[in-house]
Amino acid sequence: MVFKCQEDSFLRQFTTKVLSCEAATLDWIPPGETNAKKLQGYNVICEDTILFPEGGGQPCDYGQLNGQPVRSVIRKGAEAIHFVETSTRFEEGDVIKQSLDWNRRLEHMQQHSGQHLITALFDSEFKYDTTSWWLGSDTSYIELDTKHLISRESLDLIERRANELIREGRVVTVQLEDPEIAKEFQDARAPRGLPKDHVGLARVVRIEGVESNMCCGTHVSNLSQLQCIKLLYAEKSKNAVNVHFVVGERVLRKLGEIFQREQQMNLALKGGPTQHLELIQKLQLNLKSSTKAFQKLLKDVAISEAEKLENTPQPYPKYYCLHRKDGIEPDFINTFLRNAPEGIFYFLTVSENSSNNGKGLMVLRGSENEVKKFGEIFMELLEGKGNGRDTNFQGKFNNGSKIPECNAILEKHFNGDKIKK
Repeated sequence: MVFKCQEDSFLRQFTTKVLSCEAATLDWIPPGETNAKKLQGYNVICEDTILFPEGGGQPCDYGQLNGQPVRSVIRKGAEAIHFVETSTRFEEGDVIKQSLDWNRRLEHMQQHSGQHLITALFDSEFKYDTTSWWLGSDTSYIELDTKHLISRESLDLIERRANELIREGRVVTVQLEDPEIAKEFQDARAPRGLPKDHVGLARVVRIEGVESNMCCGTHVSNLSQLQCIKLLYAEKSKNAVNVHFVVGERVLRKLGEIFQREQQMNLALKGGPTQHLELIQKLQLNLKSSTKAFQKLLKDVAISEAEKLENTPQPYPKYYCLHRKDGIEPDFINTFLRNAPEGIFYFLTVSENSSNNGKGLMVLRGSENEVKKFGEIFMELLEGKGNGRDTNFQGKFNNGSKIPECNAILEKHFNGDKIKK
């Protein structure tokens, strides 16, 4: 079955009849969001459709049936099932008007036809087969069957050749072929093969003088409609290499986003784009130097705290609590314990910010029984996880607001109900 959207990818409105309508629900993620919404509506099958059903690596179209939003289109055999978010039921035989979300269609056509062109050029230039591709909401990529990371020079070569063909305005045509008998079909690339439930003729997309590719998706009619192609980068993925790209309107959108960030960086760094790298490197050096000085200062504070405790009149307190909010710096605790006197139960924490409910690190040192007992209690109170061995316990916590309660538990255990002076 070849749908109307595959006969004419530029058709934006179409009148057809309803064949069936059944109540249904759909877990739908709106564009730009991450959480799914459960929608109520109907699964509607029409005689034909200009709304492309998901397939061949291309997401489905959006649009409307009689003004009601279509949130999903899937193919089942020779039929396209439209999920329509509506409380109004369609009746069999109803004549309805289909309307297409053209911006979504154009974006998908540009990425899909661009993918065919990029795939063909990697094959002709380097003999790399495309094993799959992914059309994302922001960028897309093809997966190439090679273990060799592709250099920037190779990406630039493919990009330059692709844009030359776009400027030449090579014609893109779609032909219907019988895969069993057509001689022309034998030259068509078919990385995915025909679906098991496919019936009838197969679509072959041909780029003039470049390639033929069996494909169910919607495509431009001329490479000039792609506007331009930008290969972003290549990365290894298991035994393949993914090449990320944008085509057409996405190139313009990506350029706009980059320029906006560039303007923000100009303000933040107080310098122009040519100075950004140098200014960031200076900031990194300053940060490294400041961090080193801070860690030395923190180490000095830890030693000072330990010496202050050691110099207190004996007998030493039964337990000692010390809580710092200068960031999660384990070295502070380790330095303190190396210099602190023995024979005291220690409850020490360092947290990431100045508020009491921040995340942090906790260390207990004392008798084995007390360390095990209070380690479990404190981790539950502080909403954390940790483990102990012998006379030490260490854990990470998520809720520092309960530290005073932990202090109170130790006070009651070691000094009864007396208020510590």
